Amino acid sequence: MLAGDSSLIPIAGATDVLVHWPGNLEAKTRSYLDLSGLGELRSMQWADDTFTIGALTTYWDVICNEQCAQAFPLLINAARQVGSVQIQSRGTWAGNIINASPAADGVPVLMAYDATVVMQSCEGIEEIPLDEFYFGYKQMRRRTDQLVVAIRMPRRAHDVEIFEKVGARRAQAISKIGLAITHSQDGWRIVASAVAPTILRCKAIETLLEEGSPVRSPDDLMAAIAKDVSPIDDIRSSRLYRERVLARILYHDLKGIVPSFV
Repeated sequence: MLAGDSSLIPIAGATDVLVHWPGNLEAKTRSYLDLSGLGELRSMQWADDTFTIGALTTYWDVICNEQCAQAFPLLINAARQVGSVQIQSRGTWAGNIINASPAADGVPVLMAYDATVVMQSCEGIEEIPLDEFYFGYKQMRRRTDQLVVAIRMPRRAHDVEIFEKVGARRAQAISKIGLAITHSQDGWRIVASAVAPTILRCKAIETLLEEGSPVRSPDDLMAAIAKDVSPIDDIRSSRLYRERVLARILYHDLKGIVPSFV
């Protein structure tokens, strides 16, 4: 159906489109492809070296999975801060990726775990690393004939796993700043949300950590942060607030963990 009609919009939990439905006249003119009948896409599969969640897997599915809580604790942490229990029960991880909000809560932790987006079309399967999936605001490397069918993450040991969300309140609030941090034998992953047109890995900060450059205060992180992010002033916070708070969170989270943070 997607191959035959490029205007169709696949829909899963509908937690974003329905909340705006009453006042969004444009949304009412579109055609939607309901995926809820595709039971094959609501699954979690464990292999020796990978964990794969189907595109219809909800936040609540992951919250209730004890194996996931042990292997990928940041997924649980982030899922519990996505809206309300009702949203957690309907919203999907794949939908969070495709909605492409720069302030998404699920995407940073997936990216910090080196997730890959698995897409399928009549032509075959394509897999794209999540940290290469976005190339602009609401712009992503998915063709209209492709359907996201799964998200795959490598299973590896981490000695650092941190998720931070700064919002107006603890629950049911859009992020002012989001931050996911992991460290494994493959190195550091620092992922920030709500500080650029897309959620992104902070490569300059990762390099600073890998090189062991001394960091004596949050101010020592500002130059690297400026290379990575491009926040804006909006209704939720200002550019300066986002930069300063991101620096402070990074510093206080990593002080005592990273020897170069003194």
